[in-house]
Amino acid sequence: MDYTYQDIAKMIDHSLLNPTLTDPELEQGCRFALDSGCASVCVMPYYLKRCAEILKGSTVKPSTTIGFPHGGHATAIKVAEAQKALDNGAEELDMVVNISKVLSGDWDYVRWDINGVIELAHARGTKVKVIFENCYLKNEHKIRLCEICGELGADWAKTSTGYGTGGATLEDLRLMRAHSPAHVQVKAAGGIRDLDKLLEVRALGVTRVGASRTAEILNECKRRLGK
Repeated sequence: MDYTYQDIAKMIDHSLLNPTLTDPELEQGCRFALDSGCASVCVMPYYLKRCAEILKGSTVKPSTTIGFPHGGHATAIKVAEAQKALDNGAEELDMVVNISKVLSGDWDYVRWDINGVIELAHARGTKVKVIFENCYLKNEHKIRLCEICGELGADWAKTSTGYGTGGATLEDLRLMRAHSPAHVQVKAAGGIRDLDKLLEVRALGVTRVGASRTAEILNECKRRLGK
């Protein structure tokens, strides 16, 4: 094995974004991620403050979404969302690009939109993952977004919200890793449902995955490591 339990746990952003999750389920999910030693919990924005309270003093980072899931919010609203999230304790933000503007080829707008959130977050010491939603894009769009993420100093380029028509594909991950500079990490989301898939994307250079089936992945990891 070329990995430890901690290696795998620290690749996972435990996703608590299903709109039907109740307050007790969100509480339970945050505590599970804390006990499991995940990289972060990505929770619905309204619950972020409580999430940050639960995770306080741990290595598990509270995170939330910006412009989720369709990316079409006005930039001022995305920035306001980011500001509120930072005030509520977010240490990482997962932001959706304006998909319509990407498809329209309005790259000045796309760049400005992403930069508004990155500038604010980085000034507060918070990292940003830029979500492309690749299922709607052509390769030329994905490549240009990777370049923009590099130019703006995004911390991660991310495949998907998990709520589009498709999730992370190996082809897209190879493309994103090839066209993102070294300082931009790559996150896979949507379809990472077991340890084998996680290991497969890890081998491509992916450093984070969004997962809701975290328990299954980590239980299998423990089993294989004989824990």
